[in-house]
Amino acid sequence: MSTRGQAKRRRLLLIAGALVAIDRIAFAQQNPKVWRVGYISGGTSASADEFRRGMRDLGYQEGRNFVIEGRFADGDFTRLPAQATDLVSRKVDVIVVSGTPAVAAVKRATSTIPVVMTTVGDPVASGFVTSLARPGGNITGLSLANTDVWAKWYELARSVSPGSQIGVLAHPQQQTAQWYVRNIQSLAQKLGTSAPVAYASTANEIEGAFASLARERVTTVIVLPNGLVTANADRIARLAVRHRMAPIATTRAFAESGALLSYGQDYDAFERKAATYVDKIFKGARPGELPIEQPLIIELIINLVTARQLGLTIPKELLVRADKVIE
Repeated sequence: MSTRGQAKRRRLLLIAGALVAIDRIAFAQQNPKVWRVGYISGGTSASADEFRRGMRDLGYQEGRNFVIEGRFADGDFTRLPAQATDLVSRKVDVIVVSGTPAVAAVKRATSTIPVVMTTVGDPVASGFVTSLARPGGNITGLSLANTDVWAKWYELARSVSPGSQIGVLAHPQQQTAQWYVRNIQSLAQKLGTSAPVAYASTANEIEGAFASLARERVTTVIVLPNGLVTANADRIARLAVRHRMAPIATTRAFAESGALLSYGQDYDAFERKAATYVDKIFKGARPGELPIEQPLIIELIINLVTARQLGLTIPKELLVRADKVIE
């Protein structure tokens, strides 16, 4: 073949290659990758709403370039292992996990699919990751900065109802709850009193737990966070008021459902922030190399409607400090 012929052949090959590339680009634009996100929570489906909002804020459109496979235990943690296994079998691209029990279930189910935690207590002590700075493995995300928040709950309980018997409502299978209970009871003992604890692992056990606290003459109850509480916030608030107990909780949603007050980290912000981790993973980041964040977004919400129902007067200094007062 002549030199001129070879040059012509090369031009034709280049043109053909360019046409193929253009065709592939057009196909990709018409058929963008649809990421499959597994979402699992020990609570209700409402926990995924803020995550969706976070994805929208980053420019993602549900149904167009990502879909969510949701699994929600509604407070029954015994459902989590099967739900986690089901998500893994569906070969999702990433799994977003809300709550320590759900993370434990997902960790047992997969060591390869990227996992993004939203609200967990201490992921290092729980054995989920090697360290906060470099998690290793397939798990990253956000962790609650628990520090001494339990002491603040106790302090608030004493300030809104001086001299009252303070009790605790907890989930018996939650590691973080046991840590809170030990610290609260130790503090109560140092102050020369006690902190009775009642446990509920299912919705059917909640009423009995309040009856147990009532027998201990509890008048202020610290409701520890878990999926069961989230799923039954309205009911728990009503039962507390019926038993003439002032419920102290950890999330804004609980205060809005009728708790006397809530003090804790903004869980909704954690869910939205989780979307940034998912976005990085979509773009090629390895979860084990993404440091775990502990945002210190603390808020105090006071419900004056509940205060009036219980005949309590909230100290003015607390009202001034509150991020929101429900009237």
